[in-house]
Amino acid sequence: MGIHPVQVIAVTGGKGGVGKTNVSVNLSLALADLGRRVVLLDADLGLANVDVLLGLTAKRTLADVIAGDCDLRDVMIQGPGGVRIVPAASGTQSMVQLSPMQHSGLIQAFSEIGNDIDVLIIDTAAGIGDGVVSFVRAAQEVLLVVTDEPTSITDAYALIKLLNRDYGISRFRVLANMAHAPQEGRNLFAKLTKVTERFLDVALQYVGAVPYDEAVRKAVQKQRAVYEAYPRAKCSLAFKAIAQKIDTWPLPANPRGHLEFFVERLVRPTANAHD
Repeated sequence: MGIHPVQVIAVTGGKGGVGKTNVSVNLSLALADLGRRVVLLDADLGLANVDVLLGLTAKRTLADVIAGDCDLRDVMIQGPGGVRIVPAASGTQSMVQLSPMQHSGLIQAFSEIGNDIDVLIIDTAAGIGDGVVSFVRAAQEVLLVVTDEPTSITDAYALIKLLNRDYGISRFRVLANMAHAPQEGRNLFAKLTKVTERFLDVALQYVGAVPYDEAVRKAVQKQRAVYEAYPRAKCSLAFKAIAQKIDTWPLPANPRGHLEFFVERLVRPTANAHD
């Protein structure tokens, strides 16, 4: 495995419908715009949609890698802005129930290309199932996408509680999505913080807000990332600002490179993700 440090960011949200995939895609493009070598892993192993969102056709998927039919490099497809995308297998039930060893084999494949990556963005599935937790607890950074809906806040809290109680994760980055006003994101973060401070020993850090923008819907209809299709849209400018902030987050200090530990934490399910 390489010694090149890689920033591993799991984008998650608890419930569906919070725009998690849109956030993953557009932050990937914005980070690539900063000169970072970005790989986007579609880790929604049951209902993959990153390739569909971008109008790309995947000839092979993660299912082929797990089956041993090809290498990870054979699966990657070139996305906009130089972002490389690893598509998952949509609708394949067996992909939803990977064993811990299969998960570790999947990430082992990533470790082999570690020297070619600066940032690995993991777009997780909705919910708090084992597949989601496997990826999230192993990542260096957890980016929690929330919207100003009671169900989103409730589900985000449930995910934080699970990851903190069972895996010792104590730091979460929070991004407010589809905010209707600049202050809405801050207010949403305050609501979530009020609950976590009362019941959990965790630190939430506010990353910023992405405003509600009709340009997102238009881009989706075109099967393009809004950051590419409408670079001056208010949401695109927000993604750019958030990517600049993410670019300042500290890299893993261990000289063996973070992807190696990412693999190890998937192999050892009980390990504390942030040891």
